[in-house]
Amino acid sequence: MELSSVASMMSLGSLAIQRTYLCSLAFRVLPKLLGYTPSSLKKLCKYVDPPLTETIVGTSPELPQEQFKKELPQDVLMDIFAALEIPDLKRAAAVCPSWQSAYTSLQSLGLYNLSQTPCLLYTSESDGDSSAYLYSLREKRSYKLTLPDPPIRTRCLIGSSHGWLITVDERSEMHLLNPLTCEQIALPSVITIEQVKPIFDEYGDLHKYELSWHTGTRAGYNSPSIFDLDKLRDELHYKAFVFPDTSTGSYMVVLIHNPKQQLSFARVGDDKWTWLPPHDTYQDCTYKDGLLYAVTGFGELHAFDCSSGPVVTVEMILQMRNMYDWGYIYIVQAPWDGLLLIWRICADHDLEPEPGASVFWNTTEYKIYEFDLTGSKLKEIDCLHDHVLFLGHNQSLCFSAEEYPSLKGNHVYFTDDNELWTLKWKNDHRDMGILNLDDNSKEEVVSPQLFSNFPAPIWVTPDLRKMDVASRVD
Repeated sequence: MELSSVASMMSLGSLAIQRTYLCSLAFRVLPKLLGYTPSSLKKLCKYVDPPLTETIVGTSPELPQEQFKKELPQDVLMDIFAALEIPDLKRAAAVCPSWQSAYTSLQSLGLYNLSQTPCLLYTSESDGDSSAYLYSLREKRSYKLTLPDPPIRTRCLIGSSHGWLITVDERSEMHLLNPLTCEQIALPSVITIEQVKPIFDEYGDLHKYELSWHTGTRAGYNSPSIFDLDKLRDELHYKAFVFPDTSTGSYMVVLIHNPKQQLSFARVGDDKWTWLPPHDTYQDCTYKDGLLYAVTGFGELHAFDCSSGPVVTVEMILQMRNMYDWGYIYIVQAPWDGLLLIWRICADHDLEPEPGASVFWNTTEYKIYEFDLTGSKLKEIDCLHDHVLFLGHNQSLCFSAEEYPSLKGNHVYFTDDNELWTLKWKNDHRDMGILNLDDNSKEEVVSPQLFSNFPAPIWVTPDLRKMDVASRVD
């Protein structure tokens, strides 16, 4: 697999680019954006000397500015750049200072909102602890990133939404991390979760954690357990999400955590987590029209209104029978409106193998149901046609293969989110791949496997937008 450094792409002067290639990009996107004809676009190429259609250039910082005798108007550049996916955008920004300026303006003004093809984020044992890779399904190549401390290979990855990773460090504390911009935001301390208490040593330093086993419906079935700072995350954290919060204009982080996979949430900038009792056994969440939808492993769908003041209201809007013994359930917003409830079935498994054999857990098929919120109707569907699912520890997503030509319609792109693998058996084989819903055949996402099994690979949808909050980590 071909590797390329995103870190290099982000600095002006470190990447070569073909101007003929960018000219072709301009021809492709400008007719749609600006109503230009191809003949009018050819005139734009004359603004650059030598003409864009004639020359391949390097982009060293010492590139003589006189080579660019006339510049494309910045507003035209920004319109072109706004239609490029992030790898192309980074390459374009590296051409010359004026193009870098257009890129910076586009990002700082919040005008870059192009939907991106999801990428697979993974780490490799052959690189340093602070390195990670983004594998582009569109380009079928990986880009190397250098990420801020704590080192990414020491963290658990428990979620991905809107371009942000939700990570857990070796003190069991959580952060949001944008792997493209390297922006990082501290979330409220784990000791503010309902079931967690700090234990201090004689010097007043945090020494261990106490985890209570109570839920919203029952007292603790065991005495509280004591965990080292780096061990609590193996028991407490399961899955997390970042959602735009329409009630405040900020972002909300939702955490599924033990005991019994309960819900807590915090808005970015809060100093504590808010517990959402009494239900438990949650497996996935989504946020739509001001409501948080959460689905349980028993097939119950709950709707939380987190914008109704200090008291959060909850309503059960669906109860479906759990027909599958081994698997997980996901909730996905359908592009055509409504919700999809998806069972991931793992009929091929052995969690108690014979001596010398390996534990394994393999996805064999998916069962998909469409839920009409207006009519509260549920029906099974056996084909997604030209649509595609992305499932795993990421926010569950559904895309149109027509809008994302590099994706395969009626397929599921999935990564491993079994908590036994992601939090306990960290170095075992990962259950991940691309499943064809027509016949349940599978293929690998990346071959040969270049990624480490820990932290578990995760889908991330690149996003360059920033969060403006006071709790940013320096």
